[in-house]
Amino acid sequence: MKVTIKDVAKEANVAASTVSRVLSDSSKISEKTKKRFGMQ
Repeated sequence: MKVTIKDVAKEANVAASTVSRVLSDSSKISEKTKKRFGMQ
């Protein structure tokens, strides 16, 4: 079974759009949020 953005969002208790923005390294997402996803 594949893991989707919606699955990650549900687990992290954030919107799917937030997950998408983190993955695309959007400047709209705070460093704190990026760290929650292990992006820093």
